[in-house]
Amino acid sequence: MGSPLSMLESEAVALLVRLEHVQSFSLSETMVPAAALHPRALCRLEYFLHHGRARLRRRIKRYLSWLRSDAGEADAARAQRDFVVLRLEFNTLLSQFDLFADVVTQRSEHGTGVWLAGLDVAAADGLRTGTVAPGVRERLPEVACYLDRGPGAAIRRARTRLPGGAENPVAIVRVPRERMIGSGVASSLLHEVGHQGDALLGLRDSVAGDVALHAADAPARDRAVWRLWERWLGEIVPDLWAVASVGVCSTLGLIQVVSLPRAFVFRWGTNDPHPPPWIRVLLSAAVGARLYPHPQWERLRRTWVELYPLGSGRREEFARLADTIPELVELLAGHRSSALGTRTLAQAMTLTDRTPQRLAAIAERWRRDPRTAALLSPSLAFAVVGQAKADGTVGPRDEGRLVDGLLRSWAFGRALGRERAAADPAVPACPARHVRCSIPDRG
Repeated sequence: MGSPLSMLESEAVALLVRLEHVQSFSLSETMVPAAALHPRALCRLEYFLHHGRARLRRRIKRYLSWLRSDAGEADAARAQRDFVVLRLEFNTLLSQFDLFADVVTQRSEHGTGVWLAGLDVAAADGLRTGTVAPGVRERLPEVACYLDRGPGAAIRRARTRLPGGAENPVAIVRVPRERMIGSGVASSLLHEVGHQGDALLGLRDSVAGDVALHAADAPARDRAVWRLWERWLGEIVPDLWAVASVGVCSTLGLIQVVSLPRAFVFRWGTNDPHPPPWIRVLLSAAVGARLYPHPQWERLRRTWVELYPLGSGRREEFARLADTIPELVELLAGHRSSALGTRTLAQAMTLTDRTPQRLAAIAERWRRDPRTAALLSPSLAFAVVGQAKADGTVGPRDEGRLVDGLLRSWAFGRALGRERAAADPAVPACPARHVRCSIPDRG
């Protein structure tokens, strides 16, 4: 073993060698074209990682130059301290690489990769549908999805800080494997997209002001309840976004996620950003009834209460929360902010083609002519399938087949340039519209 400085020099060179093995995704991953990330998303990831590698490479080379100089030879302790910092930066870069590798590598899996690309398209559509503020659509981030274990979805929003402090170049949505494949995946996906939309529009902060004012004027016995609603707004707003985007499909999907043992459904943790699951389902149904009035929401509420009747534990707290849900929903619906222009939140988020009656009519047209599916936006298609499921016209096997066909069609269409075709008549029509994806005739 040589001197301390020669050992550090060897380790620094080894760090450079290992850095060279961190390859570009474009050179190391294989996938069918339909499974690929959107080109803009891939470019942003590649540039982000390339600049990180280049920056670290320059720092290692400067360190080596300093180490071999007269100044470096005189201070072994400083040399060790600087090397440790470089190694920590290398590990941070690997953490960032591994984070994006989950997004990219799964696209090489047969079937899964194409599903993920379809989810990317659906997520981008759900984000675009809800962003109503002037100028916001021009700065929407790209969205990339990947699958992971566990019952819950999650998002790492674009422009938030990654390990090491760098800014995340794309929104990354983690989708539970157990949601694949059925319309329930739309509930998880659009809820997470709602987190990104909320950040873009600043809805949580602006709604929090209204809730705080309401809490100050509320009867003394309800003020603690309204403080809880204010604390949970970070999850309530994305739930509203999902209901507005895909209708009853969102509430049904939420029920699938939170149908757990009673101890979890009635979980009470005031520091948890999520409302207790029992309350969360009731609130989702109430939002649906406000945005898209129909008797189905009351039936869904009664069904949930029958499945999980209130017990003796914290009965009064849950009852007070349930009693204030109508007030909260009206407050949300009537909320105004600069991000919404002249409209209220309900006016901005309600979509005329998402009413249960309209969705049922589209499902009937889809049943008669399967080509209808090609004319629907992804979020609308999910809403139609979810409504058909709620109406009993689509069973579990048909639901899985429909969602599989839709995801493949969206991925295929993006791979063949459907977006460019929509903007340029010279681009040939995409054959993805001929992918068979029909609602069966229940006769």
